[in-house]
Parts: sequence; structure tokens; C-alpha cells
Amino acid sequence: MQTIGSPLLWGMFAVLVIVALKLDLVLMRHGGPHKVSVREAAWWSLGWVVLALLFNAGLWAYLHATAGAEVAGRVGLEFLTGYLVEKSLAVDNIFVFLTLFTYFAVPEEQRQRALVIGVLGAIVLRAIMIFIGAALLARFHWMLYVFGIFLLVTGIKMWIAAGQEPDLARNPVLRWMRGHLPLIQRYQGNALTVVRQGRRFYTPLFVVIVMIAITDVIFAVDSIPAIFAITADPFIVLTSNVFAVLGLRAMFFLLAGMADRFHLLPYGLALVLAFIGTKMLIVDVFKIPVLVSLGVVAAILAATMLLSLALPPREDAD
Repeated sequence: MQTIGSPLLWGMFAVLVIVALKLDLVLMRHGGPHKVSVREAAWWSLGWVVLALLFNAGLWAYLHATAGAEVAGRVGLEFLTGYLVEKSLAVDNIFVFLTLFTYFAVPEEQRQRALVIGVLGAIVLRAIMIFIGAALLARFHWMLYVFGIFLLVTGIKMWIAAGQEPDLARNPVLRWMRGHLPLIQRYQGNALTVVRQGRRFYTPLFVVIVMIAITDVIFAVDSIPAIFAITADPFIVLTSNVFAVLGLRAMFFLLAGMADRFHLLPYGLALVLAFIGTKMLIVDVFKIPVLVSLGVVAAILAATMLLSLALPPREDAD
């Protein structure tokens, strides 16, 4: 598989992510378990976005000096488009996370810990999926059509299911944990497990963290093929994915209180998936430029958010 990811670039990316995560965890522990305010979440969200843009700028500068302006410009646009796609699709994750926290009655003070650990697990699982996907595309070109059909069908299903609450009680992962693991009903602070009478029990916080990681991977099955429509370079796919996921915790607390205000956004995300799926299916006939893809995705998201604010949700009849 072809990639711009030299050992130097991979190493710099790994160091940057580790340092950023360490800083995030240190500051979270320093503040102690607490309810995250919208102001705090807004600053953290802005910080993660700025970090992603700085990484893209540094990548552009490095490639401009080593590979030329054309390569640097192409890769910079691919990263930015991939980041926007992953960031926008991550919004759907947030709505599901909010449903999880409500269903399990997670205390406000424990939500940070649940999101941090769940996101770390999701990053590892996403990395595995990305390298598998890149290897498949490098060997089998027809996989591009499989991804395209999958995204198109997923977009249609997402459009049909927009506005419907997920039925967590029927979730197979949750049902398996309830049937095979010794669980307790009460939260035990930050503890994931407790030992009682020589037997280890799992707390509701453990269940929530597992559900967050699994839910993110399920959504990654949609979003990772979407970015492969923009670039097949595993370095760009992974870095844009990771930077989008890193900001999930802050974005959750920023958008959690505004989920109802952007009630049309799921329709916009469905259109994004359908557009990207179509782009994959016609790639051998007409290749849509990355800049056009970036503009279409941004326009769809902006339009659905503005329409959400202009058109309040309909009240269900009693």
C-alpha cells in the first residue's frame, strides 16, 4: 500500500497524540470528578480542533519541503476533508452516548472517565480496522465498490431511522454482559470492578465504557469506508480519524445540551454517507475532486444545522 507515512511522520504523530492525551488526563485528574460546563467543553473542543489544524499545517510544511507543493496541497486537502467527515459523523456517536448515559443513569461526575476510557479503546480498535481496510483496498480494487454500496445503503437506512431512539435493551453486547458477567446495580465512584466476598463484580461504569467503545466501532464501520473514498493512504486515514475521535469527549459535553436543537442533523449525516458512497461507486468513471467533496460535505452539514434552528421539531401528538 502507498503512503506518505515515513517512520519520522509516524513517530511525530505518535508523540503528539501521547502528549496530548497525557495532558488531557492530567488536567482531568487535577480538576477531579465534576460536571463539565459548556464553557469548559467549548475551550477543550476548540483546543482539539486547533491541534488537528496545526498538525495539518505541519504536515503540509514538511511535505512542501520534501515532496513539493502539489503533494503538500493534495495531502492537506485530503486530511482536512477526512477530518471534517469523521468529525461530522462523530456527532451521531454523541447522540448515542447521551442515550447510553441516560439509560444507565450515569452520574455527571463519572461521565468524563467513561468517555476517556471508551475513546482510548475506540482509537485502538479503529487503528486495527483502518490497516485491515487499507490492506484490502491495496490488494482488491473491487472492495471500493463494496464500501460504496455499504455507505449508500447505510445512508438510506440512517435517513429512515432518523429521529428514532435506539433500543438499548435489545443490544446484543449488553444482553451478553448481563447474561455472562456478575454485575452490580450501584455505581462505586470511579471503580470499574469491586470485590465482594472473594468474588469480582463489574460496576455499571464498566458496562457503559464497554458500550461506548463498541458503539464507536460500530459507527467506525460507516465512517472509515467514508474516508477511504477521499484517500487510500493509511497515514491520512488514521491521523484524521484519531484527531476527530480525540475531541469526542469535549464535543459530547458541548453538544449534549443542544442535541434537540439540531434534530435534522441525522438527515444531513445520511446525505453525507450517501454522497460519499456514490463517489466511491463512480470513481472509475468520474473522480470527484477532494475540494469539491469538502465543499459538499460542509454545505450539507451547514444547511441541516441552519434548518434545524429555523424549523423547530414537531411535537408528537398525544
